Amino acid sequence: MNSPESTPQDGAQPRRRDARQNRERLLIEARALIAVHGVDASLEEIARRADVGVATLYRNFPTRDDLVRALHDISLAELASVRDEIAAAPTAWDGIVVYTERVAEWLVADPSLPPILKRMETIDPARGKAASFRAVLSGLVTQAKRDGDLRTDVDAVDLAVLVTMVGSLGTLGGGYTGQWRRQLSIVLDGLRTVDRDRPKLPGRPLGAREYQAAVHGLSRRATRAASSGGSTASGAGA
Repeated sequence: MNSPESTPQDGAQPRRRDARQNRERLLIEARALIAVHGVDASLEEIARRADVGVATLYRNFPTRDDLVRALHDISLAELASVRDEIAAAPTAWDGIVVYTERVAEWLVADPSLPPILKRMETIDPARGKAASFRAVLSGLVTQAKRDGDLRTDVDAVDLAVLVTMVGSLGTLGGGYTGQWRRQLSIVLDGLRTVDRDRPKLPGRPLGAREYQAAVHGLSRRATRAASSGGSTASGAGA
């Protein structure tokens, strides 16, 4: 026979599990909508897609920026192993290559990240990706210059800007997304000193028709997003 204390414990466990599942669904749907509409995506639509009430969303994330912070922290945890890869790189230049490849891949894989990172730099700069990697990147840049592998007129901010530009290809979708490794290789070639070997570029450039198809597809998406923007941007602000 069960003790009287076991009943509330048994009942509480499914409730906790349901709450966790609700939160996970909210985060998944928020990421998907932010990838399309930015951080001003409709909170009501996020709740609807997650199959929960708006009150449940606000219990988990009282403000829009609380939701952004949660998404940012989850994504940043996915990038934590990059520090170990950089530390294991044989040279500072190799460390720079690891940094740029992993961060660009991270950004391309999740098109919601650029708007999330931009918002984080506004609401909590000390918590952002740039702050967490600043010291590591500065050390790599200094050593790579000493080794003669990196142009002397490049600094850590240049690398952060360039990798963000390449990673933003993920937000364009279509034929652009698969181009990031090739474009990053071109960027890395431009960062090296002139007497270093240039490896062959990976992949191939888009053909003229592929490029036009990608541009036209992007234009159509932008038109659709603009026409629906008024009905989707709602919910609480910070």
